[in-house]
Amino acid sequence: MATRILVIEDNLEIAQLIRQHLENDGYDVTLTHDGAAGLSEVERLAYDLVILDLILPGIDGIELCRLIRSLKEYIPILMLTSRDDVVDRVVGLEVGADDYLTKPFSFRELVARVRAIVRLVEKLGKRESPSFDNVLRVGALVLDTERRGVFRNGREMKLTPREFEILSLMAKHPGKVFSRTQLLREVWGYTNDCYAHTIDSHINRLRSKLEENPSRPELMLTVWGVGYKLNDDGIESAQRFTRPGEAETGP
Repeated sequence: MATRILVIEDNLEIAQLIRQHLENDGYDVTLTHDGAAGLSEVERLAYDLVILDLILPGIDGIELCRLIRSLKEYIPILMLTSRDDVVDRVVGLEVGADDYLTKPFSFRELVARVRAIVRLVEKLGKRESPSFDNVLRVGALVLDTERRGVFRNGREMKLTPREFEILSLMAKHPGKVFSRTQLLREVWGYTNDCYAHTIDSHINRLRSKLEENPSRPELMLTVWGVGYKLNDDGIESAQRFTRPGEAETGP
């Protein structure tokens, strides 16, 4: 089945050109032209990616991004903006957009960004048997970097691709302190320090999912004035991978 993409863009000419280039690349594309219609479409069908314009009639792109992120199922979002103000793009990333493009953009770049997001999500969704060499224990968590899964007591934790990338990077370097700029560069590929504080929002969401008490984190630690690190106490290669529903045995 072709990857299903929803484009929410009120400029009809741009929307048609986006559909043309994505369909030429083999994607199944649906167009809507305002926020309310876009939200209805997301609730109606399971889409693999949403391309979302920031400025829309009715529900704007920022609010629509928040609403999509509140849904049970995770849907990656590529945000489009014609604004030059960096604050708008930062807000878009903070409320859950996975990536952004600023108008005017080349359609070749758009297709490349879409391919990259789709590949990232596909990796996260793979369910091959894990290689134990790529499995780490991180406190009470089991992190399988090959399968791209995170488990607590045999139960899988639902992380977004960006959240997994942050956790995986830090788990591969336990105890190493990463600045916000380093995390932004390694996970998003951005080099502009203006976006660095968006890392705080992603760390907070990871803590809410992974920590027993997010207000008193024991796993993802803040190094004041520098950045973040993963607590390296108890991190080791997993000798046995516990699948969901299995009881853990042995030390």
